[in-house]
Amino acid sequence: MRRALISVWLLLIAASASAQVERGELRVVVTDATGLSLRVSGTLASEAPQTYRAFTTDDEGRFTLGRVPFGVYRLIIERSGFLPHSAIVDVRSVLPRVLHVELALAPFASQVVVSDAPPLVDPGRTGVAYAVGAPQIRDQLSAIPGRRLLDVIDRQPGWLMEANGVLHPRGSEYQTLFVVDGVPMDENRSPAFAPDLQDAEVHAVTVLTGNYPAEYGRKLGGVVEVTTSHDVQRGFHGSAELGGGSFGTATGFFSGTYGWARRALTASASAARTGHYLDPPVSANFTNAGSLGGVTARYDDLPSDADRIHVRWHHRQTAFLVPNENFQQAAGQRQDRDGREDLGQAAWTRILFSRVVFNARGVVQHLSASLRSNAYATPIAVSQDRAFTRGYANASLAADAGRHQLKFGGDVVFAPVNERLDYQITDPSFFDQGTPLAFHFSDRRRDREQSVFAQDTVSLGQFTFSAGLRWDHYSLVVDDSAFSPRLGAAWSWPAADLVLRASFDRVFQTPALENLLLASSPLVDELNPVTLRIPVRPSRGNYFEGGVTAALARKARLDVTAYRRTFDNFADDDVFLNTGIGFPIAFEFASVRGVDAKLTLPSWHHLSGFLSYSNLKGTADLPVAGGLFLGSAALEALEETGSVPITQDQRHTLRAQLRYQLNSRAWLAGGVRYGSGLPVELDDPWEAETLAAQYGPAILDRVDLANGRVRSNLSIDAGVGAELWRRDRRRLAVRAELANLTDRLNVINFAGLFSGTSVALPRSATIRLEYEF
Repeated sequence: MRRALISVWLLLIAASASAQVERGELRVVVTDATGLSLRVSGTLASEAPQTYRAFTTDDEGRFTLGRVPFGVYRLIIERSGFLPHSAIVDVRSVLPRVLHVELALAPFASQVVVSDAPPLVDPGRTGVAYAVGAPQIRDQLSAIPGRRLLDVIDRQPGWLMEANGVLHPRGSEYQTLFVVDGVPMDENRSPAFAPDLQDAEVHAVTVLTGNYPAEYGRKLGGVVEVTTSHDVQRGFHGSAELGGGSFGTATGFFSGTYGWARRALTASASAARTGHYLDPPVSANFTNAGSLGGVTARYDDLPSDADRIHVRWHHRQTAFLVPNENFQQAAGQRQDRDGREDLGQAAWTRILFSRVVFNARGVVQHLSASLRSNAYATPIAVSQDRAFTRGYANASLAADAGRHQLKFGGDVVFAPVNERLDYQITDPSFFDQGTPLAFHFSDRRRDREQSVFAQDTVSLGQFTFSAGLRWDHYSLVVDDSAFSPRLGAAWSWPAADLVLRASFDRVFQTPALENLLLASSPLVDELNPVTLRIPVRPSRGNYFEGGVTAALARKARLDVTAYRRTFDNFADDDVFLNTGIGFPIAFEFASVRGVDAKLTLPSWHHLSGFLSYSNLKGTADLPVAGGLFLGSAALEALEETGSVPITQDQRHTLRAQLRYQLNSRAWLAGGVRYGSGLPVELDDPWEAETLAAQYGPAILDRVDLANGRVRSNLSIDAGVGAELWRRDRRRLAVRAELANLTDRLNVINFAGLFSGTSVALPRSATIRLEYEF
């Protein structure tokens, strides 16, 4: 049966399809009462999802807005001498929608005011989606280069950014699926593992934590849809940024696009350096310099009303030092890490039979990373090289069938994986007697994965239902497959701007690829023959959630979701002895439950902002499979039975921001980030004296050893921005931020068997100059 499914799908697939779902297209045509084409300006805006897109039609009065997320929008068309046009537009189909707008001449000496309030609630969503538009992304200043996108995601409820920019959606480790312009990236995208996603190019982000379409798979703790592509506009336009800040931080970015009638060519480049790249294990911030950079080229073409072509290539790289703790700094340790990514993709979209859309996409990606230790490394000197080259192909058909929005398709992945790791113990007293002083590992395997899916969304009055089924096959260190049903339902009360929703997701999650071969290899048993090496298997989960979305006094929106997740082979990771190298592990079983809430204030008397809150409790059952553990204490802990808190078990997480628009050119903002603290895996209280010398007494004071928790963390931030100059489409603006105003010492993790020790950013300042043309 499985071979038959694969064979049928391989006959259907020619390239691959856009992995982003629920995207439509609007084609605006504007004329006057006589049918004469008009060149006008317009905006498409919504808070459901949060979107703001400005455009100008061509001389024929036409403009195409592509990749519009499903939702409810307010469209405003304006031209001097004509009455403005305002309308609500509901985007629910993958097929292009043509909007013919006829502007009437304005009466002499009249003043017409149109409602520009964007919709707050989308009545057709069976799950909550947190969308962040371009203006909000631009306002986000990250004190550490390469983390702007990660900081935007961390502000959403249900997400926790742990040490070194690792995102955890609802307690899941390394189970975040990034979908960048339709390309799924299920590898770890944290700064310590891969080059950044060139976040200055990002124009829109949609964050999902449940009710996943069947099209998504492999990593489903949370999904982040990222859009970098622009609408095709005539002429030369683009943006540039220069920034600087604390720790010798300097950043630069440039992007330029030249557009013709139906095609555009874009090139961009970015570079940054800083003296605070990772989250160090001590407050002294030893050996923590880093640099990153990249270039991108993109070509978009609309050869006909039925075709879309997209070609993209990028090269990105990063180089940084692994921060030392006190003993390592005294010994003179230096560990250098670097990473590189090259990616090319080509996509084609074709409208068939006026009601069907075919998508095809092909991707080739090479991602590599290495680590080098000098002769003074202690207690262990490690060197590592890892790389994979991934070929990805995906194809799908989507159809608008009246009340039904249908889609089916699938994909294939082929990825040769290479791993090499060597270590040499330089301080035997740190380890148990009999631990091998040297170890060498090298292996190469081929990752083969296939999937097929079918999904439907149907609208029946006030009710919306979604249903999907996905089949996955995975073959790397183990061979496994699974069927995953997805169900969702929503009921809307338009008069009250209220939506009730519920969903169930069955997920099949593949292990993290980084160092998976070593984590699952029986060769590791040589380090301690008492243990039995069990390969890391895919995780299976059942996600249940229910919630409500409501507009409050038509000024604010409230989203509340309660959820419960259970897992077999719960995925986590093990940080190897403060080297920054992580190894995938899996607990036998885990349960996570919680509540996410977000109050969004789009605009009210010059004020805008949000308040997000998450409550989470997660436990995992021992034993553990995978990882690379040295020492009898660690091994004894792994062989125990019973339940332990998951490493991301932070009970209370709060994010808030308030922005005040001083006038049309200047604004002020303030924000708060709070976390109640992660669990501490310290069983022997006599270790405290050694840990105080290793990490410093100030850090030890930030740990509640009696309750097994890191003490709460709190950061208060402030920002200011101003538009310095504007003429036509050109503008010059400046933004500045002061993070962690009180310079509070916030400890993220402490001496964890799986997570190590890390300290959050101290007080730091950032400033950025932006030019758009």
